Amino acid sequence: MRKRNIGAGIVTAASLLAATSAYAGGLERGGYNIDLLFDPSDYAAEAAATYVAPQRDLNNVVDINPLNGDLNSRPNDGIRDTESYWVPRLGVKAKIFEGVDCMADYSQPWGAHTNPGENWAGANDNIETKIESDNYAATCSYKWDVGQGQLRLIGGGFYQEVGGFKERLVADLTGTGIPLSGKGRLDLEGSGWGWRTGVAYEIPDYALRVSLVYNSAVDLDNLDGTIDLRNTVLPVPGGGFVPGTLYDVESFASMPDSLELKFQTGVAPDWLVFGSVKWTDWSQLQIIKVTAKDPTDPRNVPTSLDLLYRDGWTVSGGVGHKFNEKLSGAVSLTWDRGTSHGYGNQTDTWALGSGVSYNVNDNIELRLSGALGLMTSGSSGPQVVDGVPVGGNIEYDFGTDYFAAISTSLKVKF
Repeated sequence: MRKRNIGAGIVTAASLLAATSAYAGGLERGGYNIDLLFDPSDYAAEAAATYVAPQRDLNNVVDINPLNGDLNSRPNDGIRDTESYWVPRLGVKAKIFEGVDCMADYSQPWGAHTNPGENWAGANDNIETKIESDNYAATCSYKWDVGQGQLRLIGGGFYQEVGGFKERLVADLTGTGIPLSGKGRLDLEGSGWGWRTGVAYEIPDYALRVSLVYNSAVDLDNLDGTIDLRNTVLPVPGGGFVPGTLYDVESFASMPDSLELKFQTGVAPDWLVFGSVKWTDWSQLQIIKVTAKDPTDPRNVPTSLDLLYRDGWTVSGGVGHKFNEKLSGAVSLTWDRGTSHGYGNQTDTWALGSGVSYNVNDNIELRLSGALGLMTSGSSGPQVVDGVPVGGNIEYDFGTDYFAAISTSLKVKF
């Protein structure tokens, strides 16, 4: 049963559903995507943008750290923790010579933005946190005939920049007469290199493709930044307070490695099924220690970013259909295992996605996809990691929440 009538629009059915994969555990935003490398055209360029609107609310918030002041008189229910965000992606692919294809792309694989504000019972834990990334990659493949299809070897590298900030209430100065906000702010940024390798097998006549791609970790061993405590005061031994300072800090972290298996195959003329399984090593991000470059000043206190993630797993499956020579569509269901387990609010998510592809002509393809997702309920509280207490500022619960996403892309090929 040959599938020669399955056109290019349906062969890439999984890539129609970018909106479905734009909300996942850990710090994942766009992740890594090399689907453009498989485009059968000699040359192709693609621009895509995805908008995601998560709606995670925190309830029953309790301030359990009296050292920062008692904030339990502040609002503690229905605290919107999440912010909406955009995920852009740009890529170009070229056939270098027979059997060799290469692509270059820009993406934002990692990110996070929580912004519950100052007026809530957990302000001593978080006022606003934002992390952003930029990734510049080059990937090539070599393919040759094996059996009925073609075997493809994949390799490449990427340069990554990651940065962000966190603000929290270090001291509640309300009613003290001290004309300071009591807020502290941590800023960090760093960069590093990574690489990828993989293998794929394709039988175009059956719209069959199986690929396995590994992306390495990226060591950010040059994380530098500042801690700004100039809007607060710090206690000193023996009593009294001194003004806080702005000082330089350093740290180290590794963005995670990942392994993804993707498959698709035609099952009837103009019909295709597809799926994927991805593992991401988020468990390497536990406690990120931040230390002062000049520790001799007692006001230059160390801190940490406490994440306590576990490994992420994402499983997706779906079906695609080519309606005619111009229009194709796909639907999918995705499960993502939450990276939080007792600390934080990244629980399991389920997402239902759909997308359409419209071939304006032989050279231009437009895509539009959307997703509706469910974030499961849970709670967060103090934990102990290797004998060290973590998360001792607040406790809270959260119910079943939702997110929505929409993605659009333009591909030019010739």
